[in-house]
Amino acid sequence: MRVENVHIESLGVVLPDWASAEQAVAEGRLDAEIQAANGLTGAHVAGDVPAMDLAVSAARIALDRSKIDPEDLGAHIHSAVHYQAPEGAYPPGYILRELGLGRLPALFLQQGCDGMLSALEVAIGKLTGAAEAGSVLLTTGENFSSPTMDRWRGFGQAYILGDGAAAALVSDEGGFAEVRSLNSGVLHELEKWHRGDGPLILREDAGSMSDMAERAQRFTDSEMPLSETMEKLTLFDLEIIQRSLVDAGINASDLAMVVPINMDGRMIEYSIMMPLGLTMERCSWDFGRAVGHVGGADVFITLEHLVRTRAVSPGDHVLLVSQGPGWLCSAAVVTVTEVPHWAE
Repeated sequence: MRVENVHIESLGVVLPDWASAEQAVAEGRLDAEIQAANGLTGAHVAGDVPAMDLAVSAARIALDRSKIDPEDLGAHIHSAVHYQAPEGAYPPGYILRELGLGRLPALFLQQGCDGMLSALEVAIGKLTGAAEAGSVLLTTGENFSSPTMDRWRGFGQAYILGDGAAAALVSDEGGFAEVRSLNSGVLHELEKWHRGDGPLILREDAGSMSDMAERAQRFTDSEMPLSETMEKLTLFDLEIIQRSLVDAGINASDLAMVVPINMDGRMIEYSIMMPLGLTMERCSWDFGRAVGHVGGADVFITLEHLVRTRAVSPGDHVLLVSQGPGWLCSAAVVTVTEVPHWAE
C-alpha cells in the first residue's frame, strides 16, 4: 500500500528499570548457553506498574512533544499482547479518561507483537479515508511481571520479554517523518503453530500465552519441521517487505536502517538482513538486544531512540518490520523529514 500525506508527528516512550541477562543467568533464571547464543543482554522490568499506566505515561510524553492540540485528536487506537485489565474492561476507555481527552472514537487491537504497525495501518485509513480524522493517537503498553509468565524463558529461546510502552501521534498535517508505505498479511498455514491443538471453547485446559512456546514445539514435533516453518515465514515476510519497498519507490540498498522486533540477532540476520543484501550494521539490533521484547511497542521504541539520538537524519529511509502469531507480518517504510525539537 502506497501511503501519501501521513506523518509521524511525535513519539513517546517509557522504559522502566533495567535487569541484565547476566544477572538472570547468575540467579538461575536463564540458561547461560542460551543467553550466549541469542546475544540478548537484558530487559526492562516494570514491577507493579500496570501496563495501561505505562501506556498513559508514554502518551503524555508524545502529547507534550506534539504541536497538535489534544482537543483536535480524531481517534485513538490501543494495542496489546499481555494482560491489560480484568476481562470485560475496555483499555482505550481507561487511557482516554486518564489523559483527560474528549469522547474520541477508539479501537482496541489484539494483533500480538504486530500490534503497533497494525494500529498504524488502521490509522492510515482513519486519516485518508471517510473518517478524515486529522490526527490519531496510537498507544501500547506491556508488563510481563506476571505469575503466568516467565520473561526469561517463557517465550522461547529467541526472546526475553521486556516491559514498557510507546505512543505515537500520526497526522495528515506534517511531522518529523513521512509514512511512505505499509503492507501486511497473514500466513494462515502457520496459525496452528501458536494456537496448538487445544479446545476452542473456554476450559481449564484451553491454554494461555504462557504455554505458547510449548504449543509451538508440539507443532514442530507433529505438524511441520521447524526448518520448513522458518522457510515459509521467511519467504512470506520478505514478500511483505518487498512490497513495501516497491510501494515506497526505493530499493533495500536505499535503507539507512532496518528496525525489527527485539529478538535473537541470528534470526534477524538470516531472515531479513542477508536476504535484503544488508549487513547488521544497518540494523537496530544492537540497541534492541538490551530492551527486551515489548510486544508491538518494539519498533516505535527503537524509532524514537534513533530519532532522538540523531542516529537517523532527514532524508533517511527506515524500514519497520514486526510479526505476530497467526502468522502476521507488517512492514512500513518511513522517511525522516526533519529533526524534531525533542531530539538530543
